[in-house]
Amino acid sequence: MTVGARLWGAVPEYIKNDDTRLIAGLLVFTYLVYTLAQTYLAVANNAAVLPAVANSLQNITFLIAVYAIMALALNLHWGYTGLFNIGIAGFMAVGVYSMSILAAPATGSPPGFGLPVPVAVIGAVIITAIVGGIAALPALQLEADYLAIVTVGFSEIIRLVFNASYFAGTVKDPEASGYNVIEIFGYTFGTGGGQGINTPTSSPADFLYSTTSLGDLLYGPTGGPNVLGELVYGAADSAGVNSSVVNGATYAFFLLLVVMTLYYVLLVRIGNSPFGRVLKAIREDEIVAQSLGKDTRWFKIKVFMVGCALMGLGGILWQGSFGFVNPNTFRPIVTFYIFTALIIGGSGSNTGSVIGGAVFAAFLFEGPKQLARVVQASVEGLLVTVSGPGASLPSPNNFYAAVVSLDPLAWLGFAIDNVSTLKFVFLGAVLVYLMQNRSDGLLGHRKEIASSVDLSERTPAGRPAADGGSADTGGETDE
Repeated sequence: MTVGARLWGAVPEYIKNDDTRLIAGLLVFTYLVYTLAQTYLAVANNAAVLPAVANSLQNITFLIAVYAIMALALNLHWGYTGLFNIGIAGFMAVGVYSMSILAAPATGSPPGFGLPVPVAVIGAVIITAIVGGIAALPALQLEADYLAIVTVGFSEIIRLVFNASYFAGTVKDPEASGYNVIEIFGYTFGTGGGQGINTPTSSPADFLYSTTSLGDLLYGPTGGPNVLGELVYGAADSAGVNSSVVNGATYAFFLLLVVMTLYYVLLVRIGNSPFGRVLKAIREDEIVAQSLGKDTRWFKIKVFMVGCALMGLGGILWQGSFGFVNPNTFRPIVTFYIFTALIIGGSGSNTGSVIGGAVFAAFLFEGPKQLARVVQASVEGLLVTVSGPGASLPSPNNFYAAVVSLDPLAWLGFAIDNVSTLKFVFLGAVLVYLMQNRSDGLLGHRKEIASSVDLSERTPAGRPAADGGSADTGGETDE
């Protein structure tokens, strides 16, 4: 029995058999681990505990939410339909840039259409779906690796277009040589080029706690705190927590509890619908689906558009919430992270997508950095105790210097200083382990079946079921 199987077997059945309890249990465990880690670090560094814990939990909640949302969107392509789309970052970029251009004022730099933010978001989702449809027309003629190559190439084309100075539109003097703008129906706009572009707000929850209205959220002056803001900010300030952490935590929990739930419900409804059953039939065997009279190409185009729209919206909620975005934000590594989250959770399972997003964000993406800080604080505290004040871990300049020193503390210091790079080694080791021991991911064994009735659990006519019950219908199956 593998380590993963032992850990999964240690989870109580009443939690494993209920998706809500399973997700809630993982979140509680994650928050407990991060609370203990931040408390230890704060005490070790003689810092305030509550602000450190609040900031850490706000950050990890946001990461869990956005990775779970993006894994759910990818699950519609890969888990449901078997479409190997590795151009996720490009469709996120289309969503964020479309929203920013539609919402930017006509007098801005670069100029935009000046639409209200909610209208800009809806328009951006539609534009992303259309772009996804355009990409799907030629790309879906291909399969497997070839589809992957086309989608990643398309993603890079999008990034380079947004990065091009030709479309920047930021030159202030229209008469200047080389001034380039794009014009549609008399409206001029630009992408900002390599300098990036402003998004409507860097604090999406600000309007909840201030007198700033949702309509004035775009680049407008921020009003003072309203009654709720004074109450919440006052309580947070008395605990030493900054108002920006309050805003960030509010937005993070909104994504986690509302948006992620809506994504989950939408995918469950799609999966249980006749349309969703055709998608899963295409995943299992497209030729069989065609033999039953289904136009699989049209189904793939439609689901590609829906999935790209969800990715565009996810990009808006994620990268569009920082107040500024740069084309280089949408490199292929973002797609790799999202795919890794889905692989860990298990493609084909919506619950697995959420679990995978949470595990990846908390323990593989942020976990190594948190562990490095804890180890560093522990070792340096021990060194101070043994050698006196001022003692600290050595910091070799490079790997060679660490190795030839033959000093375990130098090796440890090098590892801690380079944890952001070394985490890719750890991430690769985890993926190799999963591929060898649990290739379906944590919940991949619960992949949703194509038929509305699980035929594998039916008994021959005239023979009673072994447990005296009837076959399970639809949904995710558990081995």
